[in-house]
Amino acid sequence: MRGSMHSILRDMIMLENQIPLVILDQLLGLQIGNPDQKGMVAKLALRFFDPLMPTDEPLTKSDINKLESSIGNFSTFDPLTDQGGLHCLEIFRRSLLVLRAGPKPMPRIWIKRWSHTSRVADKRKQQLIHCVTELKDAGIKFKKRKTDRFWDIKFKNGILKIPRLLIHDGTKSLFLNLIAFEQCHLDCTNDITSYIIFMDNLIDSAEDVSYLHYCGIIEHWLGSDAEVAELFNRLCQEVVFDMNDSYLSTVVGTS
Repeated sequence: MRGSMHSILRDMIMLENQIPLVILDQLLGLQIGNPDQKGMVAKLALRFFDPLMPTDEPLTKSDINKLESSIGNFSTFDPLTDQGGLHCLEIFRRSLLVLRAGPKPMPRIWIKRWSHTSRVADKRKQQLIHCVTELKDAGIKFKKRKTDRFWDIKFKNGILKIPRLLIHDGTKSLFLNLIAFEQCHLDCTNDITSYIIFMDNLIDSAEDVSYLHYCGIIEHWLGSDAEVAELFNRLCQEVVFDMNDSYLSTVVGTS
């Protein structure tokens, strides 16, 4: 993703640049002379933002059906609860998480968000798991998990299975804005933030990145492994995060 297209994708994924889908649907309807365009912009947005996807594993037929079913629900929108299709960034986030199996954590509320259990994420207070080097020294093995769900991390029998993650020059902007979205919406779960903090904990140095690359877990197009480490180490600075809310807390609890 280079040149003008990269710039367009980067700008359109920014939280502050989002335009409500209800407005975009109406504008599209005016352009083509058919006012009934509910959900069409959402589908077009998913295709447009496909280069930002953090995985290259093809969707299974079952997953495609689930995703299309979710997109079909984008036609409803409640501005008071942010249900339905809010804007393009929310649509893309939902496409990443709609395939998540099992019960979702309860949405956070304002009181809990600012209670004593919530902390600003940093290495000392938000350590979900030790770094790759320390886990290796403790006998933990790493293996790439073959799935299109990049967030679906499993731990069993001393093996930490992590899906492949693609990191390109648009990854930083994508993750920063997804984190910002989750932080700004009180009824939104913190799934993306949880995943990024987990990976931040795993990656302390270029050596950690290098080993994950060796295992097939990380593929990147940045200048060096050190740049990848710095990317993760900076993503969640000053982020309000409750470890007990993380969907990965069960993974950590078994490791």
